[in-house]
Amino acid sequence: MSEQPTIVLVHGAFADAASWAPVTRTLLDQGYTVRVPAVPNRSLIGDAAYIRSVVEQIEGPVLLAGHSYGGAVITVAGVAENVVGLVYVSGYALEEGESLGQLQGGFPDSDLAQHLVYTPFPVEGGEPGTDVSVEVAAFPDVFAHGVPLERAEVLAVSQRPLAALAFGENAPVAAWKTKPAWGIVSRADHTINPDVERFGYQRAGLRSVIELDAPHLVMQSHPAEVAKVITDAVAELA
Repeated sequence: MSEQPTIVLVHGAFADAASWAPVTRTLLDQGYTVRVPAVPNRSLIGDAAYIRSVVEQIEGPVLLAGHSYGGAVITVAGVAENVVGLVYVSGYALEEGESLGQLQGGFPDSDLAQHLVYTPFPVEGGEPGTDVSVEVAAFPDVFAHGVPLERAEVLAVSQRPLAALAFGENAPVAAWKTKPAWGIVSRADHTINPDVERFGYQRAGLRSVIELDAPHLVMQSHPAEVAKVITDAVAELA
């Protein structure tokens, strides 16, 4: 590949584009072209379609990196023709025809399960949807474990919920079947059982997987290491 890809960072549930900020800053300082779109977090199919539309409007190759639920999103959106690789960061590598609920259901629950909050949101012309978020008081320990408390408290009150619909939707495709991929496992993850990450990565046959003694928000706690996995993927693609 002669042209350096644009790196598109995809956030997950209960977070937004700012969750990638330390890694974004590192990549920009190193001269990479980076985009960090806001994921609607309304449905897996809809979110993947939106990210794919963003990707297809970028000239040249794209490397997608997805955190947490963002891993499921890039699994589907990554079939876009100009996507040249995928990086899973504490993420879900779904199989074709599999849902988040099905993948998670094969493993013991993480600490997150008992700290979820369900609230209705309006849907024009239809029944109300259900938003899923993390209890604000539990957020620092469960979702932002390892992040300084002052920052975790801000993240807790500005989290972006995920519509419950997304948990049951099946991935229509799995981009890792045709695109090279890399992965990071967070061994101290309290949000996703690390074995869910390991299983998905092994099944997908990722080119390389590293394990960090890191929490779920590994981009916040270990930005240099996350950035290196991404830039190493760029170098390997070249």
